[in-house]
Amino acid sequence: MSVQRAAFAATVGNMLEFYDFITYSFFAVEIGHAFFPAHTAYGSLMLSLATFGAGFITRPIGGIVLGIYSDRVGRRPAMLLSFALMGIAILTIALTPSYATIGLAAPVIVILARMVQGFALGGEVGPTTAYLLEIAAPERRALVVAWQPTSQEIAATAGALVGVILSGVMSPGALDAYGWRIAFLIGAACLPFGLWMRRSLPETIRRGEDGSKEITKSGHLALSRRHLRLIVLALMILASGTISTYVTQYMTTYAKTTLNVAANLAFAVSVVSNGLQILGAILGGWLADRHGRKPVMIWPQLVVLVLTYPIFLWIVRAPGVASLLFGFGVLSLIGSLPYTAFYASFAEALPQEIRGGVFATIYAVAIATFGGTAQLVVTWLLHVSGDPLAPSWYLLLAAAAGLVAMSLIPETAPAKVGLARIEPN
Repeated sequence: MSVQRAAFAATVGNMLEFYDFITYSFFAVEIGHAFFPAHTAYGSLMLSLATFGAGFITRPIGGIVLGIYSDRVGRRPAMLLSFALMGIAILTIALTPSYATIGLAAPVIVILARMVQGFALGGEVGPTTAYLLEIAAPERRALVVAWQPTSQEIAATAGALVGVILSGVMSPGALDAYGWRIAFLIGAACLPFGLWMRRSLPETIRRGEDGSKEITKSGHLALSRRHLRLIVLALMILASGTISTYVTQYMTTYAKTTLNVAANLAFAVSVVSNGLQILGAILGGWLADRHGRKPVMIWPQLVVLVLTYPIFLWIVRAPGVASLLFGFGVLSLIGSLPYTAFYASFAEALPQEIRGGVFATIYAVAIATFGGTAQLVVTWLLHVSGDPLAPSWYLLLAAAAGLVAMSLIPETAPAKVGLARIEPN
């Protein structure tokens, strides 16, 4: 199988998993009405977002279990298992009757399904990123690894586009009643294709054939401790990127509930911003292979730090097509450049024996801690401050922390340090 086809097969599953997971945030208002009735719109939304956050609780567990499983057994079995679990969870959410129909059982079922989703997705990113790095030629690693964040952005764009279409052809009442379920079922319909593609993947872990050796759980932990400084820096960078990503996904709800713009424009913001992040992820990988990982991380992150507040000020003072689509689109494009370089750098710096497990665990911990709470924090800040600029405060803090860590992380690009093996330790 060619590198291009293997990368596509790996990331198409990743894309479908992220579509299913992220689509929940686009329809947080409608899902709140279906499963979490409350006395106020704010209360219903907060309950819905809390359930969105429940999917993050189990992500570190999935990262540890499925990540280590991928290191010890293989990348392909781990990716197949995570994908199957995601399929079960998304069908459960899509088909669960509303609170009005079955009462308290409805939110309980949805919360449990979100936790299964979180477990599955927690074990997805590490094995997939490790797999992409391991099938790539040294001089093209960042570009191939770019398909990890790119597939996530394609998924987010597809989810937002489905939202635009559904909000355009359905009445608000129909969208609230059952339209959001259609968006979930569209993702579920693609699951058989993803399973078929992943079953055809060649394995990159061949015990006893390529010199790699079996590693025990205690050995995995000991080897991980040797890379503690790298892991801490990676956690800071992932926290920064996670907050940025999930505040971006929240822009649909923010535009509808805070800026009071039409639903189709709110969804269009996510389509445009996520579409530009696709371009940014690929461009970031291309640049990182040619100029090194650190420059592509540091300089765009610095630009984001400078532009965030002025752009949000423009959006709040003049909410409309120009500010929302152009302003936030520019911020999204520039902000997506550093993270492909980081994905490649972090994966390159880890030995193959622990690459899937450590990457998955650190990624999942960052997502669970900061991604699962990002939309709740922003909603709370907006509520208690009454200031529509509140999301920019959180983004600025995250960008600053990420910039510090990016400046300290080691350079790993073959273009800078030589064509080293992907098992450097």
